[in-house]
Amino acid sequence: MEVIKADDGFQPVNSNPDIQRKVIHLNDLMVTIIDFHNGPMEVPDPFHHHPHEQITYVVTGSLLFFIEDRQHTLHAGDSFKVASNLKHSIQTLTEHVRLIDSFSPIREEFL
Repeated sequence: MEVIKADDGFQPVNSNPDIQRKVIHLNDLMVTIIDFHNGPMEVPDPFHHHPHEQITYVVTGSLLFFIEDRQHTLHAGDSFKVASNLKHSIQTLTEHVRLIDSFSPIREEFL
């Protein structure tokens, strides 16, 4: 599908209705919109890593972004990038956080 409408296809992440993701992709590029409605988080999500390159834009809300041994406070309008296989995590600071994630190559497990 070439067009994804605003009200199309948000799906719960890991069966959690408070975290929802919408995915659009081509062969080598993926963009996801992810909404967190469970903030502020008491503790950060567990660190994870993946071979995909990632760039994320903060649309709404505030969060702590952890990458390797560094921590950054981010607000709406800020962005972050993650090179392949770097450990990273987030902790939402506001009730609602919306992120736009871009990945290359695509994350097959999100399909």
